[in-house]
Amino acid sequence: MDITMGYCVGTRPPPSCLILLLLKLLATVSQGLPGTGPLGFHFTHSVYNATVYENSAARTYVHSQGRMGITLIDLSWDVKYRIVSGDEEGFFKAEEVIIADFCFLRIRTKGGNSAILNREIQDNYLLIVKGSVRGEDLEAWTKVNIQVLDMNDLRPLFSPTTYSVTIAESTPLRTSVAQVTATDADIGSNGEFYYYFKNKVDLFSVHPTSGVISLSGRLNYDEKNRYDLEILAVDRGMKLYGNNGVSSTAKLYVHIERINEHAPTIHVVTHVPFSLDREPTYAVVTVDDLDEGANGEIESVSIVAGDPLDQFFLAKEGKWMNEYKIKERKKVDWESFPYGYNLTLQAKDKGSPQKFSAVRIVHIANPQRDSVPVRFEKEMYDVSISEFSPPGVVVAIVKLSPEPLDVEYKLSPGEDAQYFKINPRSGLIVTAQPLNTVKKEVYKLDVTNKEGDLKAQVTIGIEDANDHTPEFQQPLYDAFVNESVPMGTSVLMVSASDKDKGENGYITYSIASLNLLPFAINQFTGVISTTEELDFESSPEIYRFIVRASDWGSPYRHESEVNVTIRIGNVNDNSPLFEKVACQGVISYDFPVGGHITAVSAIDIDELELVKYKIISGNELGFFYLNPDSGVLQLKKSLMNSGIKNGNFALRITATDGENFADPMSVNISVLHGKVSSKSFSCRETRVAQKLAEKLLIKAKANGKLNLEDGFLDFYSVNRQGPHFDKSFPSDVAVKENLPVGANILKIKAYDADSGFNGKVLFTISDGNTDSCFNIDMETGQLKVLLPMDREHTDLYLLNITIYDLGNPQKSSWRLLTINVEDANDNSPVFLQDSYSVNILESSSIGTEIIQVEARDKDLGSNGEVTYSVLTDTQQFAINSSTGIIYVADQLDRESKANYSLKIEARDKAESGQQLFSVVTLKVFLDDVNDCSPAFIPSSYSVKVLEDLPVGTVIAWLETHDPDLGLGGQVRYSLVNDYNGRFEIDKASGAIRLSKELDYEKQQFYNLTVRAKDKGRPVSLSSVSFVEVEVVDVNENLHTPYFPDFAVVGSVKENSRIGTSVLQVAAQDEDSGRDGEIQYSIRDGSGLGRFNIDDESGVISTADILDRETTGSYWLTVYATDRGVVPLYSTIEVYIEIEDVNDNAPLTSEPIYYPVVMENSPKDVSVIQIQAEDPDSSSNEKLTYRITSGNPQNFFAINTKTGLITTTSRKLDREQQAEHFLEVSSFGKLLLWR
Repeated sequence: MDITMGYCVGTRPPPSCLILLLLKLLATVSQGLPGTGPLGFHFTHSVYNATVYENSAARTYVHSQGRMGITLIDLSWDVKYRIVSGDEEGFFKAEEVIIADFCFLRIRTKGGNSAILNREIQDNYLLIVKGSVRGEDLEAWTKVNIQVLDMNDLRPLFSPTTYSVTIAESTPLRTSVAQVTATDADIGSNGEFYYYFKNKVDLFSVHPTSGVISLSGRLNYDEKNRYDLEILAVDRGMKLYGNNGVSSTAKLYVHIERINEHAPTIHVVTHVPFSLDREPTYAVVTVDDLDEGANGEIESVSIVAGDPLDQFFLAKEGKWMNEYKIKERKKVDWESFPYGYNLTLQAKDKGSPQKFSAVRIVHIANPQRDSVPVRFEKEMYDVSISEFSPPGVVVAIVKLSPEPLDVEYKLSPGEDAQYFKINPRSGLIVTAQPLNTVKKEVYKLDVTNKEGDLKAQVTIGIEDANDHTPEFQQPLYDAFVNESVPMGTSVLMVSASDKDKGENGYITYSIASLNLLPFAINQFTGVISTTEELDFESSPEIYRFIVRASDWGSPYRHESEVNVTIRIGNVNDNSPLFEKVACQGVISYDFPVGGHITAVSAIDIDELELVKYKIISGNELGFFYLNPDSGVLQLKKSLMNSGIKNGNFALRITATDGENFADPMSVNISVLHGKVSSKSFSCRETRVAQKLAEKLLIKAKANGKLNLEDGFLDFYSVNRQGPHFDKSFPSDVAVKENLPVGANILKIKAYDADSGFNGKVLFTISDGNTDSCFNIDMETGQLKVLLPMDREHTDLYLLNITIYDLGNPQKSSWRLLTINVEDANDNSPVFLQDSYSVNILESSSIGTEIIQVEARDKDLGSNGEVTYSVLTDTQQFAINSSTGIIYVADQLDRESKANYSLKIEARDKAESGQQLFSVVTLKVFLDDVNDCSPAFIPSSYSVKVLEDLPVGTVIAWLETHDPDLGLGGQVRYSLVNDYNGRFEIDKASGAIRLSKELDYEKQQFYNLTVRAKDKGRPVSLSSVSFVEVEVVDVNENLHTPYFPDFAVVGSVKENSRIGTSVLQVAAQDEDSGRDGEIQYSIRDGSGLGRFNIDDESGVISTADILDRETTGSYWLTVYATDRGVVPLYSTIEVYIEIEDVNDNAPLTSEPIYYPVVMENSPKDVSVIQIQAEDPDSSSNEKLTYRITSGNPQNFFAINTKTGLITTTSRKLDREQQAEHFLEVSSFGKLLLWR
């Protein structure tokens, strides 16, 4: 079952609303309806804005865009309005007008003797208005802000009324020369006015609104030197009112003078004169003056300060008219002013009044100071060379900077100069003779230029070389030493000295001997000491050997030798030795006295003294005698008488050399009776003699070896061989001229078979190095580049390469080496001129040759061949790459570009390495040809002109550009069509003026054809442009549209079709034409969007389906606007009431009811009251009710008019049916439609 909450929608009349009635036994009834709020009394706005024109007539109502007033909630209210403040003068009165539910507040001007509104006195009134209800305590307040609008009731006035200006005859066109000023107290368009000349004026124009007077023609002082102009100020409103009267006139007096307007200006180009100039020029002074005639002529240029000695003057010798040169009047004292002079210059013209230029300070630089002085690169040169240096060794290179072309270097005579020589062209100093023969550590040379006024000192330090041999203090050394000295005893000290320095002079000693010696030498001190015990008997008695002194020099050591003789002293240090010992023998008893028994023999190796013999024991009885010298043992006394028969004698015998005693030997003698053999004595041999012989043999051999060493020769100290060049030495060598300084050319090999210094080879260039381009390393023989070579200067060198050894005497050898200098691309092509310039006509045809440039290259072959090109990016010129001829390659136009600066390149054709080039500037100046027509800027014009501009007003300034020079660039203007003399043009300035009045209503557009023509000869050129003049309509809209009433009332039935006409509003406008045509529009109100209005007829029609039950009425604000340039409008308030139509079904207060009733209730018991309403105002009192379903047994009955449901006589039984669903329908009056 569908239920619509609150509304039933049906398609058949009469409309009804079905009510679902749920009777619920023992239930409670829901009840209660909302109430309404309190009523309000207030204005629609707290502030209203309204307007009224000044000078308005009595009973003129102010105009407000919105409704002013109070909405009537209670239509019975009697509302009254009153102005309580803000109108002290009593200009205004408040009125009330009630339309429908709104009470309008209308304010008007009072009538009678009231004053008239004047905006210039007061333009705004703020009124406070009170609203009240008669008979009730209701009040409301609002503010009304009334703006007094301007009327054109005042005229413009000049202040001041007379003007006077003085302008120069040379004043350019369009220059503003004066301005007149007028004022109009009205505002807006009412205060607008125009300036114009009373009479026609060609040379001047006045801007119609700013009053600026500009020059529009050429002035000529000789023709006229004063102009009296009358300027009028006319109110723009005059034309609208049909009154051409002028409110004010001003006079302008323009005086023309040949004014000396510009002071001279000084331009200075300083110049550094050459030292040989007879009349040196220090600066070129040019003076300009922009004035014409005498005012632009220069009377003089003077030095006003900075020349206290009066040494300078200005000579008018220049090429141009006002060109002067600063020269010296007498010899300038530069010493007193080493930094130069600051001259103050001032020029004066011949004008009246005479004008002086601003002072110009010119700095005259000291040419001796500012020019780069020639001087040696260094005042002191400190160099060092080896003491070994042979002749030809490079010492130093001295240079003048900048180096003059005719430079010549000299060595000043002196003690040291003989050892060196200098290349006069290059400044290369080399050794002239060996330096080691002169014992000097420092040489000092003075190098001068050719004139001798410049000098540099070269200090040459001699680096110590190992060129000295150690020298012993004695030619030989002789020493004596006893053999008895202990080991390590110092025998003697040798000493040598070396004149070299450092390690070259540091000496060590050594013993040079092939044999072992019992001596050693301290290598540092030279002290010779024993290394073992000496023995005279077994060693040589004399030692002869060589002591060598060596320095520590490099690369080789110098050595010297000395003979040393050491004599060994014999010392009695040996005891005698018996040749035989342990002798025993037998003698007979009768051995005769004096008889030779035996002999003892002792040998003393020292051989210093005779050996003496002595019996030290066993001869106590004295039977024996031992000869002390011979050692013969004899019987001293007879044994026979001694009483000894068979006895033994044990003799102990010793031998002595006087100091030492031999070990005792024993001689045992047995005495026997009988005959004894002569060889009865036997001894043990000690072999002393043999040992002595061996010792002497050794000594003899040692002496022989020492004597052999004395015969050896020192092969190392003799310089036998001279130095020789290696077989690889070339006869010639080729060298590129661009080989950099320091580059290796060739390593020359040489050798010397000697050893040490005798075999050390040194290299020099002794001759042929004319340009000092080469150097050879003294030690290694490496030939290098010393100074840059230049094949173009010298292409062949014949060098004398000399080699030396360091032997004594020194030996040398030489060979010639040919150096062929090969060409390198080291010369750029050189143009014959530093720059080129040429003048040609701009009309020169393509292919025209204009100039030939030439460059030359000193190199050979392809390195010296030159090709030409244009580096500048240009289409207009090209160059023949071979000949250097430059020709025109494209059309020329001086006006596009008057001159060209071309970079021309000359490049060689080097096949390897980098190609070289040079660049020269070619300036091409184009001479003018009258080939350009005047060009309008812009090409066409479009101007808007107000139709009421006064005659004589300049409406456009034409401008052309003619880049031609002279007469070809002077332009004259003319009008091809002037529309019957309505426009005119100034032929010189191009100013287009109005010559007749315009009228927008007659013609809105003019298309003027203008021609600009130059004065070129023999043919003048012209061009045409168009000036589109659009006439702008001036606001002639004098009257505002007005409605006969301020508000109207209309009505329309609800549910009317869209487009149904409601009413028509009509406004009137007293203007004619477009200004009187009215358009209508709805711009405000509660009905905005619900209604439309025809913009021409003013008929208001519906724009939507209306429903009175939703909105019962509408307010609209309708505007009536004219079609003027400045549209004027007025408004009217429209009230539209919506008439009712029976188009709504009745509505119950509740869609479902839940009443409760007791079972078994008697008849006519009230169950519920059904309440329904019909939104249509005409149907509320004619509703009927009936139960349409749910009551088949008639348990309930309903009152058809009141809707009260009651019980019937039939009894309700809850047990049989606890709930009943009743459907109740309510019906309104029949609708008029089906």
